[in-house]
Amino acid sequence: MPFTHASPPPPGLRRRSLLATAAGAALLVGCSGGGSGGDDERPSAERRARARASRDSRRLAAHYDAVLAAHPQLTDRLRPLRTETLRHAEAFEASPPGSDASPSASGTPSSSPAPPSPSAAASPGSRGPFDVPADEKDALRTLAAAEQKLADRRREGLADAPGERARLLASVAAAGDAHAYLLTEGEKK
Repeated sequence: MPFTHASPPPPGLRRRSLLATAAGAALLVGCSGGGSGGDDERPSAERRARARASRDSRRLAAHYDAVLAAHPQLTDRLRPLRTETLRHAEAFEASPPGSDASPSASGTPSSSPAPPSPSAAASPGSRGPFDVPADEKDALRTLAAAEQKLADRRREGLADAPGERARLLASVAAAGDAHAYLLTEGEKK
């Protein structure tokens, strides 16, 4: 059986196909390259937002530390809330699913440090990083107000947050609402 081969395609068709393919490839490279950085900026912005949320939680935990140092009799009541606040920080520091971000976006260790000793923190009424009132109920109110303010700010950020961070913000904001309630529930009875 003789070997037959099909006639070659017309020369113009081959060049047009090649040019169309090259033009399409150039467009794809141009759109996904490092130009304006649309997709390249998103992970960086996400890491910054998560780091900021983690710092907010760690600052709130430091406020708990100041109140605990000034009012050690509140340890049993405040320690679980402080621990949960540090877990929130760790959740924000964790890489979101499907990202290649580092485990600790804020650069802070994810371990939960123990609260400072009473002698290391501000005394009641001091003007350290946190103004801890000498009155126990006032100290709880200021802590509840800090919890509520942070929860409100996190809720405001929900509209601009992508899916996973929005879910985390909503969850942590709800926990902040619960903390604020628990800190002031004794006053309502």
